[in-house]
Amino acid sequence: MSEEQKRQLNQQLWNIANTLRGKMNADEFRDYILGFIFYKYLSERMELYANDILKEDKIKYLDIPEDTTKGQQYLDAIKEEALEKLGYFLKPSELFGQVAKRGNGTGKHGSNFIIEDIQKILINIQNSTMGTASEEDFDNLFEDMDLNSTKLGKTVEQRNEVIAKILSHLDKIDFQLEQSEIDVLGDAYEYLIGQFASGAGKKAGEFYTPQQASKILARIVTLGKTRIKSAYDPTCGSGSLILRLGRTCEVIKFYGQELNRTTYNLCRMNMILHGVHHTRFDIKLEDTLEHPQHDKLDAEAVVANPPFSAKWSTNPLFMTDDRFSEYGRLAPSSKADFAFIQHMIYHLAENGVMAVIMPHGVLFRGAAEGHIRRYLIEEKNYLDAVIGLPANIFYGTSIPTCILVFKKCREQPDDILFIDASQHYEKVKTQNHLRDEDVDRIVDTYEKRITIDKYSYVASLDEVRENDYNLNIPRYVDTFEEEEPVDISAVAVSYTHLRAHETVLDLVCRLLLEKKKKNIKNK
Repeated sequence: MSEEQKRQLNQQLWNIANTLRGKMNADEFRDYILGFIFYKYLSERMELYANDILKEDKIKYLDIPEDTTKGQQYLDAIKEEALEKLGYFLKPSELFGQVAKRGNGTGKHGSNFIIEDIQKILINIQNSTMGTASEEDFDNLFEDMDLNSTKLGKTVEQRNEVIAKILSHLDKIDFQLEQSEIDVLGDAYEYLIGQFASGAGKKAGEFYTPQQASKILARIVTLGKTRIKSAYDPTCGSGSLILRLGRTCEVIKFYGQELNRTTYNLCRMNMILHGVHHTRFDIKLEDTLEHPQHDKLDAEAVVANPPFSAKWSTNPLFMTDDRFSEYGRLAPSSKADFAFIQHMIYHLAENGVMAVIMPHGVLFRGAAEGHIRRYLIEEKNYLDAVIGLPANIFYGTSIPTCILVFKKCREQPDDILFIDASQHYEKVKTQNHLRDEDVDRIVDTYEKRITIDKYSYVASLDEVRENDYNLNIPRYVDTFEEEEPVDISAVAVSYTHLRAHETVLDLVCRLLLEKKKKNIKNK
């Protein structure tokens, strides 16, 4: 897909969003638009698969008469195969395009009332999976699409009109599913998720990690690999992080856990939309710290962007939990950052790599956090690198963040790499943005593990020990820029320049300040 095609697609998608904008919050109409996109995807995928099966009979899926005995025999046979291959089933009359036509009054039936039709279809999709291997992955998948919500319109007619408009717009978009190398739908989905996150602030941004940050984590944990057995994100949100791993190398199975039900549904949809078969992902709904769902998992790649400084229970029983017991201390109840780190390390395979985004506080905070940090470095020697990111690159927060990289079997066990990439970004409106060259430099520096003046430093464990396990990046990477020495005699100082009530010293200070401002302006 060309950049121009992508731009046109994105514009059209955003125009669809405008149909609902003003009626409800961005994170609310997100659920409708992404839900309908998912329905369209399932429909097109079903039709393509059925047409392929029917190729020998030289008929199209849409031509099968559903109300005849022969037609029903065809549908029964296709359903059996579809449930095995796709994990769900849709009849020809239930396909997105047919419903969109009815909504426009151009279908076989005169009425353009489609709300009841869609409600039945979404239920039928879920019911078609009952008793099959995909049942859990489709369970309550559409529960956030309340088609009777008054937010869509005060009357049934108004709601129907809005829904018909959305379906009509989406029906015009060709997702090109037959061309497997083109991920139109995945790109569209990522675009919308990113737009919702940036437009709605913290609430909608909770479930989304910007693509550039995702790229860094994905490339670091897959360095030197073309295939990994398992990828895990304990706070998976919409699934953007682990899906990015799938774009970087082959991933056999994806694991994730999410606390928010709406976001959990979004993640499952996102997996299927990106062509991940239901047997290749295991996404669970629960609180990761309080009720972990993947007890026996040893993941080869672990990535996460947990909620910063979240609260958790610090139940004393956790001192007997294998995830935390050996550290002797629990992360404080007001800041669960290290609890997430401990959880992730527990699920990291011996040959695995883990990369997690954290607030800077984890680098230097004392008390229990200081104890855990010391244990991870001194006793376990798992910390491989600390990477400082620019401030204001995540939606909903402007605080500076860092990436911590952990390995259980480190190739360089005698040192820790520090990278300060905090000043390398592009300002885009109110948000800072990591450019491709910024991402490349971070990953390249990590791979080569080298000291670069004012950018990176390979610190020995002795140095870290001398700093009392304080990992604050400026302690290791000196980014201080010395001011150019100023020759006072070269500064035009003359009594003729003196302003009223100004001393010679005042004049020198003023002229130096003006020179500094001029230098900053010229940079």
